[in-house]
Amino acid sequence: MGKSKPKAADSVGTRRKSAARPPEALLAKIGRLDEDLIRLAEERARLVVEAARQDPSQAEALCAPTFDTESQERLASVAGEVALPPTCVQALLREVASGCRRLIREPRIAFLGPLYSFSHLAAIHRFGQSVQLVPVGSIAAVFEEVHRKQSDFGLAPIENSTDGRVADTLDMFTRMRVRICGEVELRIHHSLLGKCQRTDVREVYSKPQALSQCRNWLAKHLPSARTIEVTSTSTAAQLASEKPGAAAIASVQAGVRYGLDVLAENIEDNPFNTTRFAVIGDHPSPKTGNDRTAVLFQMEHRPGTLADAMMIFKRAKLNLTWIESFPLPGPERGYLFFVEMEAHETDARFRRAMAALGRKALRLEILGSFPATAAVE
Repeated sequence: MGKSKPKAADSVGTRRKSAARPPEALLAKIGRLDEDLIRLAEERARLVVEAARQDPSQAEALCAPTFDTESQERLASVAGEVALPPTCVQALLREVASGCRRLIREPRIAFLGPLYSFSHLAAIHRFGQSVQLVPVGSIAAVFEEVHRKQSDFGLAPIENSTDGRVADTLDMFTRMRVRICGEVELRIHHSLLGKCQRTDVREVYSKPQALSQCRNWLAKHLPSARTIEVTSTSTAAQLASEKPGAAAIASVQAGVRYGLDVLAENIEDNPFNTTRFAVIGDHPSPKTGNDRTAVLFQMEHRPGTLADAMMIFKRAKLNLTWIESFPLPGPERGYLFFVEMEAHETDARFRRAMAALGRKALRLEILGSFPATAAVE
């Protein structure tokens, strides 16, 4: 009798283990669906290649950063109503589209590096990982890559919801004839990463903007730790992996890359913090009905000239979504104005407004139109 109890227990344990495993019929059905997904992806790839073959002039459009974006967002929202999170569906569609794009031509994408910086994450979100992603050392280098046609597209941070404009990017638009053809608005979540316990952190590394965006959290939770500025969040993660007692403020992905533990997540002071990236490249974006257009102009440096320019936008009923001013480089007095508005450059009202502005402005450049997009994780 005494020996039968362990057997009974073993029998119950065996039944529990078998109950935890999905039925074979369901597993087989899941496997068949996975095979169907692959076949459908391959069929999509075949159609994309065939479209490019039948009309080679459309090959560039198929490789453009805005191709598939609208349909991806729509399908992701529809799928999210059923079961899968929209971010999951969008990531799946993005990578399939990225792989199809590579079958036509492998685009080269320049971004402000190093790898696993937020610029890198924004580039992956827009283009997927089946492209040639090229980290460069400065915002100026991103523009030079595109201007010299060494890269098809570039990503440069243009605006942060906490710190405002990115002056280096706006400055490059004044120096090089490069078009904006897309945007990525990325939600910025900072994590404290390290190889030690949080109580043992003596130094915190990150780029100046990230330290600024987490300053209240640092003052409250690590008041005695020394903050040290470095060139990027990825560099900070690398240093934290090498120095005892060091931590980094960076993305979770950077922590995975350098083998760091997450000591605290979402430590940014503003939970709605985002950075907007401009996608630059000589590829005009077609009208979608939900577009923005960026314009750079210079007025005479005397009273009332900016008000005259604003009146042109008002009469044309063009809603400005962003306006920045910055001084002219060099000894000349005056300002350049960078504005974005809800319109496409092919709209009649926009073209009439630009004709009127051109008669008053000393300098006027239409930097490009692009679809307005929602913030992404």
